[in-house]
Amino acid sequence: MTAIDTAIDTRVSAVHHGLIGLSRELYENPEVAWEEARSARRVAEQLADNGFTVTEKFGGLDTAFAARIGDGDLHLALCAEYDALPGLGHACGHNLISAITVGAATALAPLVDDLGLTLSVIGTPAEEGGGGKIELLERGGFDGLHAAAMVHPGPADVARARPFAVSHSHIEYHGKSAHAAAYPERGVNAADAFTIAQVAIGLLRQQLPHSVRVHGLMTRGGEAPNAIAERTEGRWYVRAETLAELAEIEPRVMRCFEAGALASGAQLTVTPESKPYAEFRTDEDLLACYERRALAAGRTFGSGPDATMARASTDMGNVSQVIPSIHPYIGIDSLPAVNHQPEFAEATMSSAAETAIAQGAVALAGTVVDAATQPAIRNRLLSNAS
Repeated sequence: MTAIDTAIDTRVSAVHHGLIGLSRELYENPEVAWEEARSARRVAEQLADNGFTVTEKFGGLDTAFAARIGDGDLHLALCAEYDALPGLGHACGHNLISAITVGAATALAPLVDDLGLTLSVIGTPAEEGGGGKIELLERGGFDGLHAAAMVHPGPADVARARPFAVSHSHIEYHGKSAHAAAYPERGVNAADAFTIAQVAIGLLRQQLPHSVRVHGLMTRGGEAPNAIAERTEGRWYVRAETLAELAEIEPRVMRCFEAGALASGAQLTVTPESKPYAEFRTDEDLLACYERRALAAGRTFGSGPDATMARASTDMGNVSQVIPSIHPYIGIDSLPAVNHQPEFAEATMSSAAETAIAQGAVALAGTVVDAATQPAIRNRLLSNAS
């Protein structure tokens, strides 16, 4: 190990207890997309306590922040996520993402001058369907960066992210209420519209490519069983291998919702919940650095059905289309629990998750060190500034 490697290990060990505390605090106080005021503040405070200069409400977003240290010519960013899932808390493990990112950044902070680095941590809200990183991209939040990285928890370690492109839509039908027994003929049933749409989507699936996923739920189904449903709402996702494929498939799905409106007589309103998430473009050099560093830290990469979290969607895909990026997954030994289950949220508090915080922080910090000290990588990143 080099002196820098030893310094990183020592620093992560020293702050490990505090990182566990940060993860637990986020777990115990989950906040959903665009409402992560407490979570963003706690993550930013921990960075400020370790020498970072923090900009709150970064990019004009209330729950985003940027924390910076150093003034080197190579500017690298680590991304933190901290939003929770409605009704499921941190069942995707964003509390661990924040802890790992803060751990890596804290370990690197004393080294930035020696490495010729400017290091930023970008607190990115609303990854769960809100597209916070996309908003920050469009507001210049990633301008001037040479690369970005983060580590996401899952059941098993997987180095390469292969997320789907995805669109998120709010679906709403407006009908007309009436007494369901006495005057049903006077009503227009918005619940029937949803039923027709879901049947149509089910039939469409036979003709969809294997790379496509269509799923969603009704969030409002009417008001009373003896009243024709006047208003129904739902949230629907369409995933595809690429943005190009998504652009071909999504209109076919939307026609299913239009069929519900046509058959029932209800009026349809479709509102995007965010801009579409893109597929991921992995930087091969940075990924190779992370893989070496993760193996050296004690991780073991998995494959097969336990490794499919790498196929989820993320707005980090949009970042990767603009600047070199990686988004590896770190396992927390949660099986049979998997992401987006309550049991996975509980697993983020396990001893395996505590180990993942330390080893993930060491691997992520080491990746930054390699990017800064390997001339071929450093020079390439510097020549491709966004």
